[in-house]
Amino acid sequence: MKDVAARAGVGLKTVSRVVNGEPGVTPDTEHRVQEAIEALGFRRNDSARVLRKGRTATVGLVLEDLADPFYGPLNRAVEEVARTHGALLINGSSAEDPDRERELALALCARRVDGLIVIPAGDDHRYLEPEIRAGVAMVFVDRPAGRIDADVVLSDSFGGARDGVAHLIAGGHRRIGFIGDQPHIHTATERLRGYRAAMADADLPVDPSWVSVGSTAPQRVSGAARAMLEGPEPVTAFFAGNNRVTVTVVRVLADRDRPVALVGFDDFELADLLRPGVTVVAQDAAALGRVATDRLFQRLAGAELPPARIELPTRLIPRGSGELPPAEPTS
Repeated sequence: MKDVAARAGVGLKTVSRVVNGEPGVTPDTEHRVQEAIEALGFRRNDSARVLRKGRTATVGLVLEDLADPFYGPLNRAVEEVARTHGALLINGSSAEDPDRERELALALCARRVDGLIVIPAGDDHRYLEPEIRAGVAMVFVDRPAGRIDADVVLSDSFGGARDGVAHLIAGGHRRIGFIGDQPHIHTATERLRGYRAAMADADLPVDPSWVSVGSTAPQRVSGAARAMLEGPEPVTAFFAGNNRVTVTVVRVLADRDRPVALVGFDDFELADLLRPGVTVVAQDAAALGRVATDRLFQRLAGAELPPARIELPTRLIPRGSGELPPAEPTS
């Protein structure tokens, strides 16, 4: 900074104001300082800035899987909101492993992020209580925190699933299969609950063989779907619990002569270009990211807010697959 000040013919305080975007510098002086910065290759020492201000201007994001298309818009929205606040985003994947989530979250806190946004893999987040007491802001997304009170922003998984299954029932379906994610995952449990509620609303029984939850691995999902399509009374429709399940079910149905209706939770790329297009219950991943990050920066600004549960609505998008009628008369 001394070299920059000498080259520009100004004092150290003026260089500091220009570097930190503070007011009180004339355009001509700022131009001279910027020219000196460029000529000398000066870079601000953020480590010293952290020691002085106590903030790192960074936030952390712990996702389930960066490769999952659902998390792309969410990640981008978090990054954009953070950028408007002059903050850098650091993210990583938990791979749906509670131990890895804990390791990653604590590693980000050790690097002194100002705030943390977490999509939980585990169901016990008491390990974050010391970080919260130390001033790290926390917001959870898509699933609530376990065993601590904290902000959570999520989609209406229960209502969205109930609407999707009710849509199939309105189309004449009575034997509807549900294939979902691991039962310990909050969203998976809520979507199964929504499926059961829609069936109960229509006074329809649920055969245990119509419900399958577990890994979203294609082999497991395709086996479950084929099992439901066999026998004297096969299902005439599916409700898929997330986009990975939906894609596998689409592949299974592509090989069958008898049309089977399908509604999936979560939209996915090219769903509208398939024939028929895939009817989905869409959640707004970008809105989840924006709302969560806005909440995080409210806390970082010092807002005294009680922990809140913010639930965003879903939207049913009919494209054809969910409007296929049963292939045989139903009673």
